[in-house]
Amino acid sequence: MTSVSLLPRAFGWRVVLLGVLALGVVVPSASAQRGGGGRRRQAQTFEPNLPYDGKFTYVRIRYELPQSFGGFGGGDIKWAHDYPRGERNFTKVMTALSTIRTQQNGSNILTLDDPALTKYPIAFLTEPGFWRPNDLEILGLRKYIAKGGFIVFDDFAGEHWNNFEEQLRKVFPKLRPIPLTLDHPIFDSFYKIKTIDLEHPYYRGLRTVFYGLFEDNDPKKRLLGIANYNFDMSEFWEFSDEGMFPVDAENEAFKIGVNYIIYVLTR
Repeated sequence: MTSVSLLPRAFGWRVVLLGVLALGVVVPSASAQRGGGGRRRQAQTFEPNLPYDGKFTYVRIRYELPQSFGGFGGGDIKWAHDYPRGERNFTKVMTALSTIRTQQNGSNILTLDDPALTKYPIAFLTEPGFWRPNDLEILGLRKYIAKGGFIVFDDFAGEHWNNFEEQLRKVFPKLRPIPLTLDHPIFDSFYKIKTIDLEHPYYRGLRTVFYGLFEDNDPKKRLLGIANYNFDMSEFWEFSDEGMFPVDAENEAFKIGVNYIIYVLTR
């Protein structure tokens, strides 16, 4: 796992994120980013992975899209939503607020069955409503978690929960997601989060629920991962320098992401 220097409490503790990223002009709406609004989605390119160097590196999980969905080339690559600006803006914040040695020159894209995954303590999987792991990926995720890894599922809402839950049962048949409450330590590991009653960035009216994945379904035991249901944390990160969303909402998304990292690296 990644070797990190721990954050002293005197440095930036409970710091407000306003001003870390420069705000730009307002863009029309999030629907444009999602392929709506008449804006053509361009073919996506991906940067080479970075060699392991002991720094905290943002790891994004790649998975094959359902064949019926189409998927690659100029299509909507679900696992790549908010890439690369989401993680780039997030690592800027991590660097500004902590002494954790953070890789800012890029991020890594790995599959769940890639042996290199176990070098990194935390991984992010976007749009699990479209995630369908194969047998090797199922075994890979089990191995990753068994070795101490932590996985974050982000950017899914509504009926996409059904697929997420179905696929999760393939990996951990007995595991049941448990709604987290504000008193869980992950919401006080760096910032003291004041509320988790949040709203989805573009599906108005949907309220966020954070689900914890606990060893033996026991909230007193190890937290293996977290699912941001009815939320899209990295959407707020991606557009934080454009003024698309209210600053307070963007700040909360950054605070929660920072808390995830600090929680994982200090346990």
